[in-house]
Amino acid sequence: MTVLRAVPLALAGVLVTVLTGCTADASASAEPRTAGGAQATVERPAAPSPSVPATTPTEPATGTASATPAPEPPRPRTETALLSIPSIGLKELKVVPYEGTTDDWPGTRIQNRGVGASPYGENGGAGPGEVGNYLVTAHRLSAGGPLRDLPSLGEGESVFVRAGGRVYEYEITETRTTSFRSERSLAEQRAAVPGRPGERPVEAMITISTCATPEDNAAGNFWRDDRGNPEHRIDKVGVLRKAEPAR
Repeated sequence: MTVLRAVPLALAGVLVTVLTGCTADASASAEPRTAGGAQATVERPAAPSPSVPATTPTEPATGTASATPAPEPPRPRTETALLSIPSIGLKELKVVPYEGTTDDWPGTRIQNRGVGASPYGENGGAGPGEVGNYLVTAHRLSAGGPLRDLPSLGEGESVFVRAGGRVYEYEITETRTTSFRSERSLAEQRAAVPGRPGERPVEAMITISTCATPEDNAAGNFWRDDRGNPEHRIDKVGVLRKAEPAR
């Protein structure tokens, strides 16, 4: 006869478990509750204990209802990457991300250490493998000249970026020239789709940029900005072709 009394309260225990996101103890909820341990009979079933309100099964649990979320792993956008361009002999050049724009003072200081710089922020700049324009700048002549041979990089050649435990292979598709004396030209370089400001990106791309100092000097153009940059920069643009786990 105890079964007739236990079934409703057992179902109430199940409701507690469901409504509290599985944080309640299922074994405890399944136990039938009696009124002060009184002996039940068929003729007079025991009434629910006044100390257990009828609304208890539907009240949300507190305290342990939500767990502290696990921290998200760092994204490649904020990690130092490694750039390799086999056809020009460049192997694992460090590329340091920073908030800013191409060749601003923070970026120039990074390049002065002999490494690459990759700006991101409200003015653009995707991460390795991300949809948009992954921007990389480095010196051609000073600080060891890591991109001294970048102008010879041709269409169809591969560029590899290692970041976030993956290797991204880009194929060079275009060569562009950027002028520091033209806001429009700078906007085209930094656009999410290189050369097309305002256009929504649909694929992952890369722009690798270095100075055109020898070319400007040969043309008699000796203009320099306050950071020593010549007017023009040579940009190599590529499209992501493959991504796979780093070995």
